[in-house]
Amino acid sequence: MPDSPRMPTESPETDEQLAVSTPAPPAKTATPERARPRTASKPSRSRRWIWLAVLLVMGIGIYFVWSRTKTTQSASSGTKKGKGGAGGAPVPVVAAKSRKGDIGVYFTGLGAVTPIYTVTVKSRVDGELMSVNYKEGDLVHQGDLLVQIDPRPFEVQLTQAQGQLIKDQATLDNARIDLARYKTLVAQQAIPEQQYATQQSTVTQDEGIVKTDQGLIDSANLNITYSRITAPITGRIGLRLVDPGNIIHASDTNGLLVITQIQPISVIFTIAEDQLPIVVQKMTAGQLLTVDAYSRDMTTKISSGTLTTLDNEIDPTTGTLRLRATFDNQDNALFPNQFVNARLLVQEKHGVTLVPNAAIQRNAQATYVYVVKPDSTVTVRQITIATTEGDNSEVTSGLTPGEVVVMTGVDKLQEGTKVNAQIPSANAPANSSANPSAPSSIPTAKKGGKAPKKS
Repeated sequence: MPDSPRMPTESPETDEQLAVSTPAPPAKTATPERARPRTASKPSRSRRWIWLAVLLVMGIGIYFVWSRTKTTQSASSGTKKGKGGAGGAPVPVVAAKSRKGDIGVYFTGLGAVTPIYTVTVKSRVDGELMSVNYKEGDLVHQGDLLVQIDPRPFEVQLTQAQGQLIKDQATLDNARIDLARYKTLVAQQAIPEQQYATQQSTVTQDEGIVKTDQGLIDSANLNITYSRITAPITGRIGLRLVDPGNIIHASDTNGLLVITQIQPISVIFTIAEDQLPIVVQKMTAGQLLTVDAYSRDMTTKISSGTLTTLDNEIDPTTGTLRLRATFDNQDNALFPNQFVNARLLVQEKHGVTLVPNAAIQRNAQATYVYVVKPDSTVTVRQITIATTEGDNSEVTSGLTPGEVVVMTGVDKLQEGTKVNAQIPSANAPANSSANPSAPSSIPTAKKGGKAPKKS
């Protein structure tokens, strides 16, 4: 059989195949090789997150730079337009002219309206309140009858005292006649001198009794007078405190009514002790200083008066001194205990340069204004402010009367900007589109605007 020897040769090949394929089935030997890529994937994932974070930061930075570039470009275009360059229109603004005028130097202090006289009317006798001859809130004059107390008990006392006086006066007259008779008899030595001396003493006693009776009469008359209560001062009566029909006593704690003087009336206010020397100097020189009373919010002038007197000491807790100003108050504008702001005029400056407060601009370095030149461009001018009063301020340097300064619309201005200035006091052109924006009190770097540098 020729084919039988080939069988052993096939079996080794099968064994090699089995030997070759034998290591493949086990998973234990292949596991380490497959585990290596899995352990290496952790750092690759962390690197991926890092790159994502870097890309995110770069994107934010690119967006920020792009937005700043766009803002700068728009600001540059706005500046070119503001300068009135090619294709740009002048910036509409509202301006005013500096002028020469007068301004006052004031000291302002908190004050309260205080009546010069305040009287609480009380009864000086006891009795029934018969009538009230006034209305609450009436303006009464000195001497007007206000209250009537029952006078009849005092009239009875007056009658009794008058009768007693007549009796005692008759006794005195008789004693005087006896004294004259005894005087003649003593000269004739008809009676002893002791009897004459005794009669002299009797006459003196009777004179004393008569004088006492006269005092009782005067006391009764005085009580009758006190039963008619009249106004001690001219002023306004408050609310009634006692009604008719009540029995009142001189020892009562509460009064019958209160009268406050309102014409004239005073305002007591305070100033700082540092301001005192100039006030004392003015008053010592005999100057009459004017004081204006303003409302609580300093918007309304209520009345005007004069400084009357100063207190005699400074309050050490506040470092202030109290002053009293007197007002005629003919229009009854000032009311007792009303809170006011008192403004004391200590100096009047004449012929100074004045500029509206709205035109004054400030930054950290300087105080300045935008001055409109004859070619309708603006220039930044530093100024010095001295006194501010109301809507105007005194300029001591940097500006002359007649120059035009910008009041509103300064947020779009810088050095050399061309403007279309409208002055309210002049005949400004009717241009409805020229509506400048509101000014900023402290200019900062805005679109198309720069804060001036300190020269």
